[in-house]
Amino acid sequence: MKARIRDAATAVTAVSTAVVLSACGADDASDDASGGSDATTIGLLLPDSTTARWETQDRLLLEREIKERCADCEVEHGNAKGEVAAQQEQMDSMITRGVDAIVLVAVDSKALAGSVGKAADAGIPVIAYDRLAEGPISGYVSFDGEEVGRLQGRALLTAMGESADDSQIVMMNGDLSDPNAVAFKKGALSVLQGKVKIGKEYDTAQWRMETAHMNMSSALASLGAESIDGVYAANDGLAAGSIAALKANKVEPLPPVTGQDAELRAVQRIVTGDQYMTVYKPFAPEASAGAAMAVAAARGDNLDEVATDSVTTDGRTVPAVMLTPIPVTADTIEDTLVKDGAYTVEQICTPAVRAACEQVGLT
Repeated sequence: MKARIRDAATAVTAVSTAVVLSACGADDASDDASGGSDATTIGLLLPDSTTARWETQDRLLLEREIKERCADCEVEHGNAKGEVAAQQEQMDSMITRGVDAIVLVAVDSKALAGSVGKAADAGIPVIAYDRLAEGPISGYVSFDGEEVGRLQGRALLTAMGESADDSQIVMMNGDLSDPNAVAFKKGALSVLQGKVKIGKEYDTAQWRMETAHMNMSSALASLGAESIDGVYAANDGLAAGSIAALKANKVEPLPPVTGQDAELRAVQRIVTGDQYMTVYKPFAPEASAGAAMAVAAARGDNLDEVATDSVTTDGRTVPAVMLTPIPVTADTIEDTLVKDGAYTVEQICTPAVRAACEQVGLT
């Protein structure tokens, strides 16, 4: 998979306020959410509330972008809260209701393959969003996952400097039931293997911060704080859990820690020096592409007209939009996140981190 649309953010149009309907399945959708309506209905199924981006960024942007493209479209929203069974029930509910398309961020890509197949049998196209779901999906929108891992790996080597060749790291990978986590890990290892010693490596079920905290505590007990020179954390939540464990064990100075998703708290940790970097995956262009593909699918249009790339999954070639991730360190916050409008300086530089913001030149 090759990222081809680094400049996709420029294509994002002005958005209007979306009408959010009741959630389905585990979120207790009302029985008449779409029944009897002639409106085009698009389902939006998110995987969890653990990762902040799903509800605070992707959901809102997708709903707004869908309404911008389709004034009479209605959006049904569900969040599985990390439970495969809940998301399967939500899929079944949407299929029964006869929605026109589903945007799916799968909790577990393999476990949801059957539900994707049911939707296809019912003539409902499924757009895999951010994570490549198994089964007969109609389209895919995401970022180049292996490049995310490579960016993280390169940044960690840079942070450790000339001593990297003799360094030992802990790898805090994501949940390998998420295909993205597999791609991140593969990309990171392609950079790190042969360059550093991997003292401990963990695959974190459901991307849980508290699990990362527990695993980092275990790594410290096994390796010793003085032997950990860097931490590969696959996303900002795992970085937060790892850093909390390091601080609880009074590790000072903290080793460099990677991250991903450019969560606000992670950006503030980067400002204060607790976290070395994150990977910014601009939400607006991803949501714009996801909405465009969902509306086209709901209308029965050819998705090749929306796609800029393609991926092969289950032996099928699927139209795709692949975007380019961007590394962020303290030196580049202003030129990336602030310039893009992801956050204002005021949002980042709260009183607790204002002095640190001055030191890195944000204020």
